[in-house]
Amino acid sequence: MNASSVVAIGVGIDTARYGHRVSFLRPDRQPAAKPFTFMESPAGYEQLRQALEQLEQRHGHVHFHIRIDAAGQYAANLERFVRSLSFEMTFSVGEPKRNRDYCKVHFPKCKSDDVEAQACARFAIVELPKATPEVPAAFVPLRELVSALESQVRQNTRLVNQLHNRLARVFPELAMLVSDMAAVWVLRLLLKYPSARKIAAARRTSLLAIPYLTEEMADKVQTLARQTVASSQGELVDELIRQSVQAVRQSQKSTAHLKALVGKAFDALPLGPHRHVESIRGIGKLTAAVFTAKVLNLDRFETPEKLVNYFGAFPEESTSGTDKYGRKRKIPPGTMCMSRKGNDLVRRYLWNAAKSAVVHNPVMRSFFARKRAAGKRGDVALGHCMQKLLHLIFAVWKKDQPFALPQTPVADQAPAADQTVTPAPETEKAVGRKGQSPVEQAVTTAPASITPPEPAGNTPARPYRGPTHKQAAKNFPVNFAELRRQITIEQVLRQLGWWEYLRAKGDQLRGPCPLH
Repeated sequence: MNASSVVAIGVGIDTARYGHRVSFLRPDRQPAAKPFTFMESPAGYEQLRQALEQLEQRHGHVHFHIRIDAAGQYAANLERFVRSLSFEMTFSVGEPKRNRDYCKVHFPKCKSDDVEAQACARFAIVELPKATPEVPAAFVPLRELVSALESQVRQNTRLVNQLHNRLARVFPELAMLVSDMAAVWVLRLLLKYPSARKIAAARRTSLLAIPYLTEEMADKVQTLARQTVASSQGELVDELIRQSVQAVRQSQKSTAHLKALVGKAFDALPLGPHRHVESIRGIGKLTAAVFTAKVLNLDRFETPEKLVNYFGAFPEESTSGTDKYGRKRKIPPGTMCMSRKGNDLVRRYLWNAAKSAVVHNPVMRSFFARKRAAGKRGDVALGHCMQKLLHLIFAVWKKDQPFALPQTPVADQAPAADQTVTPAPETEKAVGRKGQSPVEQAVTTAPASITPPEPAGNTPARPYRGPTHKQAAKNFPVNFAELRRQITIEQVLRQLGWWEYLRAKGDQLRGPCPLH
């Protein structure tokens, strides 16, 4: 049977919690069968299967172009059922926003389940979208957990904003002093002293007993509390602040638990190229897990630029519009800002990964230094580092190889204006640049190790980070419990050279961990 005898039928399904609406269209955009609603149940799924079977019997060789409007998670079971059918089909899952826009264009004066199902069927038979890849069964738990984490992070933001709003009438000066209202010491302070009046009356020793609250910050907070302009106070208001604080703390615990589950789900995935994402210095397991859950298969991106565009890690101009006097916006023409496109959770983790990579990854450190030397602001340079990380992820995933630091040296800073530039040898490849330039230095790949700078003044030299405790226990089978009873932790830290880096506040010491 030749291709000309194949009958194409568009099937559009608008999903809902309890039932789904389905429409059938021929290529001439006329109904191929009567639309109907089927329930989210075995009987409803069987009703859909019989309708497709009747169309196949009526028209002979049929190719179904099925498109589902995946609003929420209502389409997960339906998608699995449709993919299990033996009909010849092209199955695609539509983004809700694209489906709504398409429906508004072709059916502007009506909004109903039947119209939205017709819009899906029309898109399927007219636009002929590409088939949506099926999510492997092993990746389903990871996607579910990442979706839950994304919702929980939004909930955190909502609760912190709610606390901030309530504090605007109880202790407004605190928000001007503290950049992070969800900090541990802020929440503990407000839980114990939920109003400016109680903070002002608190003893200084009681304030200093709050973990992570320094003496300087405690003095500033108490001074502002005594001079506050707050307009709301009383026991009921105090209980309202405590309720907000407890809600934020509970949400933080739920977020931490979800992060642990996401890490376990990522470890449970089968071997594949996604494993190499974590090998890039600066990218941790949680970032790799969130990225993998949203990408699934990198084959859908032909170039790294398309991956960058997918997550919105690029600058764009936003200077349109005038004020009521006809004047242009204050932002100068040509000013660029970070795009707001892309998944919020992935962008959040990529931003944090970029901040970590410029410290621990020589490739990213030198890239960041070049952007800063070129006059880029710190946040703008970090945005470029997000792009660079996506390029590195694309490379290790496509090549199915872990990230390895190059062996040729590279300077962490751009050359000065009066510095003589020495061209690189012909055998040494430059990276990140095409063509030749007579005035710019060729940036070679980064070294496997970087010699730390000499300490300035009386600052002690940063000590060498030894093996982890697991490596030490494996290589040196020592009874550490007995050893701890004989040697104090202060003696160990002094021997390692880390004691000078610790900051004291009473009995508490803070500083970098010498083992991690």
